[in-house]
Amino acid sequence: MFKKVIFISMALLFAGLSSCNMQGNKEKKEEKSAEKAEKERLGLVPEEGDFHLKEDVDIDQRLAKYEEVELTADISHLTDNEKKVLSLMFDAAKIMEELFWRQALGDKESFMNRLQNDKAKEFAKINYGPWDRLENNESFIKEFGKKPEGANFYPADMTKQEFEALDNEDKSSLYTLIRRDENDSLKVVWYHEAYKSKLEEASKILKNAAKVADNKGLKKYLNLRAKALVTSDYLESDMAWMDMKDASLDLVYGPIENYEDGLFGYKAAFEAFVLVKDKDWSQKLTRFAEYLPEMQKNLPVDEKYKQDEIGSDADLNAYEVVYYAGDCNAGSKTIAINLPNDERVQQEKGSRKLQLKNAMKAKFDKILMPITQELIVEEQRKYITFDAFFQNTMFHEVAHGMGVKNTVNDKGTVRKALKEQYSAIEEGKADIMGLYLVQQFHNKGELEGDLKANYMTFVASIFRSIRFGTASAHGKANMVRFNYLIDQGALVRTENGQYRINFEKLEKAMVDLLNTIIVIQGDGDYDRAKNMIEEMGMVKDKLAKDLKSLEKANIPVDIVYDQGKSNLGLNQ
Repeated sequence: MFKKVIFISMALLFAGLSSCNMQGNKEKKEEKSAEKAEKERLGLVPEEGDFHLKEDVDIDQRLAKYEEVELTADISHLTDNEKKVLSLMFDAAKIMEELFWRQALGDKESFMNRLQNDKAKEFAKINYGPWDRLENNESFIKEFGKKPEGANFYPADMTKQEFEALDNEDKSSLYTLIRRDENDSLKVVWYHEAYKSKLEEASKILKNAAKVADNKGLKKYLNLRAKALVTSDYLESDMAWMDMKDASLDLVYGPIENYEDGLFGYKAAFEAFVLVKDKDWSQKLTRFAEYLPEMQKNLPVDEKYKQDEIGSDADLNAYEVVYYAGDCNAGSKTIAINLPNDERVQQEKGSRKLQLKNAMKAKFDKILMPITQELIVEEQRKYITFDAFFQNTMFHEVAHGMGVKNTVNDKGTVRKALKEQYSAIEEGKADIMGLYLVQQFHNKGELEGDLKANYMTFVASIFRSIRFGTASAHGKANMVRFNYLIDQGALVRTENGQYRINFEKLEKAMVDLLNTIIVIQGDGDYDRAKNMIEEMGMVKDKLAKDLKSLEKANIPVDIVYDQGKSNLGLNQ
C-alpha cells in the first residue's frame, strides 16, 4: 500500500513537470510567433506594386526645407574607455532607428525597394515614410493615402470603439502593440515580444558598454536599461538615469515619447540621443533646480491644481548631441529634452532637463534669425538673442515636470484623462509656463539680461515652430498660443505682415493662458481640451500668407544631420 502511494505521487509529480514543460514550450512558441508575425507584417505598406512620387509634388522644394548640419563635438577630454562607450552607444542607437521605422510605417525594406525616385527616397528617410511631417502628414507618394492616426501601433482598420471594447488592462500601456489574432479580434502584444531579437541585441550592446564604463552611475543605468528593453519595465532604469549626475556621456534610449501615436497618445516610440556633456555650460544651470518646489507652490492657479509635489533633485545640464535616431530624428528635430515621462519618477525625483546646445545654436543661426528679419518689426529685432532662446527652451523643459500630473477629481492621470489631446495640451502648458518661469527667475535676480529679450524671442520662436505643421503636438500648441496672443492684443500684426509685441498685455495673457491650461489638465476636461485645440490650433489666412514670405526668402524650416562616428574620429 505504501509503495502504491509513492508510485501515484511520483506519477503526479512527473505529470506536473510535464505540464510545466509543455506550458514553458507553449510560452516560447508564443514569443516566437509574436516576433515572427511582426516581422512578416508589412504594416502600412501595400502588399504589391511600385511606389511613385505624386505629380504635383516638387521634391526639390520639399528637400530645400531642410538645412544640413554636421553633428560633432570636442571629445579630446574623454578617456579611452569613455570613447569606447561612446562608440557602443552609436551601435545601440542604430537599432532604435530600425525599430522606429517598424512603428511609424512597417517594413522599411519593402517600402524603399519599391520607391521609384531617388530624391523621394531621400525625403522618405527624413520623414520615416511617405508622409511629409512638416505638411500635416500629407502623402507625397501616389500609392499612399492619409497617414493613420495610430501609425503602425494599431491595426489601420481599427476603430476607437473597437479598442475601447477590448478587455485587456495592458491595451493602453506605453509598451504594447495592438494586433489582430487569427480570428480577426484585437490582441495585445508587448514590445519585448514583438521586437524580441532586436531588443536582445540592443540589450547586449548596452551591457557591453556598461562593462567598459568607469562612471558608476552610467554603468548602473546602462545595465538596468539593458534589462528594461527585454522586460518592458522601465521604472528602475528611469530612476537610475535620474541619479546619473556626473557622467561625461549620456544616452537617452528606448521607447520614450508618445507623439507618434496620434490616435490615443498611449504608445511610446523608439528613439536614441547620444550625448556628450558640456560641463562649462552645465555648471551655469545647476543653481535653478533648488527653486523648483517653490516655483510649483507659487503657480498662478487655485491651490488644488498645484498639490502635486515635485522633486528638488532635478538636473539641468547642457550637452553636445552627436547622434539622433528614431522618433527624435523624424521631421523636425528636438533641441531639448525633459525626461522621464513617468509621473512616479517626476514626483519622487523630479526630472532631468537636457539642453542640446549645438542643435539649438544651429536652429537659432540658420532659421530663427532670418525669420526675425522677415516677420518682426525692425525696432524690436534687437531683443532676439541666443541667450534668451536658450533660457526659454530650457524652462520649457523644466515646465514639463511641473503643474498637475494627476487630475483633482479622480479621473486618473492627466495623460489618461486627455487621451490623444494630452500631448498638444501638455506642450502648450510647457510653452507658456516656461515663459512664466523665466519671468519669475528674472524677478528673483537669478537671470541676467533684459526680460523683453525673452518675450520677444519667445514670440519669434512661434513662427519658427509653426512651420513644423499642425499635425504635431508642438505645432498645435504653437498655434493655440499664437492665436491667443493675437486675440488678447499681446501680439499685433502690421499692415505689411510683420508683428509687434505689446509687452504689458503679453504678461497678462501669459498668466491667463497658463491658468486655463492647468485647470483643463487638473479637471481632466477632455471636451474642453479638444475644443481649444480645434478652435485655436489652426493656421489662419493672414498668418499663412506671412509664412509664405519665409519660403520666398528660402529660409529652411528645419535641419537634418550629417552624423556618425567618423565625425568624431571614432573607429567605425
